[in-house]
Amino acid sequence: MHTNLTEKERGLLELLRENPSMGITEMGKTLKVSTVTVRSILNTLSEKGYILRTWGGALPTFHPTMMEQLRRHTEEKNRIAKAAASLIQDGDTVMIEAGSTTALIVRYLLGKRDITIVSNNTLLLPYARANPSLRLTLVGGEFRPQTESLVGPIALAELERFHVRRAFVGTDGFTLEKGLTTHLVEGAEIVKRMAAQAQETILVADSSKFGKVGFVQVLPLKRIHRLITDTGLPEEAARMLQSEGLPVDRV
Repeated sequence: MHTNLTEKERGLLELLRENPSMGITEMGKTLKVSTVTVRSILNTLSEKGYILRTWGGALPTFHPTMMEQLRRHTEEKNRIAKAAASLIQDGDTVMIEAGSTTALIVRYLLGKRDITIVSNNTLLLPYARANPSLRLTLVGGEFRPQTESLVGPIALAELERFHVRRAFVGTDGFTLEKGLTTHLVEGAEIVKRMAAQAQETILVADSSKFGKVGFVQVLPLKRIHRLITDTGLPEEAARMLQSEGLPVDRV
């Protein structure tokens, strides 16, 4: 995730996102650093898993769609994820759905103990590796690089084996009328299954998602027990959501 990168590392990764064929010399000229520095940054990005080194350059390891998601609303996503993590107590069992915001929740679980996580989100793996007190079950299924997720019949069948206290889910859009919506049918099925296996379902979504309607309906708002979003959500919208019985945390 971009949150563990330096400014120069983010800059170089952004260059590669825009032009994967860019050479080391051109990278150095664009960033106004030496080619030695560029090679050093590329080596670091490779070690962190963001790129694959090639002869004279590098290629991003993330799908372009996911690269775009990772670079947007990073401050808001971190605040939301931190607030979501504060709800998780020692000994809790949780499900975490695919998404860039949901993955960050694991980043803020350091210091908590005996947490069991079931997830289809491959983005959270770096944070899970860094926290030995977590027990992570990553479900099987078909890998979708554009969402860094595991989906399909195998993932659904494995999720059905578990019962958890809370499920943390994301969305491509949500409105009062349509509830949660997304662009991918298989992603919608994962969210539905997680909600069915959890005592509480918590939506973590930055305010840019409000008012947007995706291709597939996922869940009505009445199936969501809490929304954690950022202060960009207008107060009037928060009041309307709360009037429908949905508690809203604007962080």
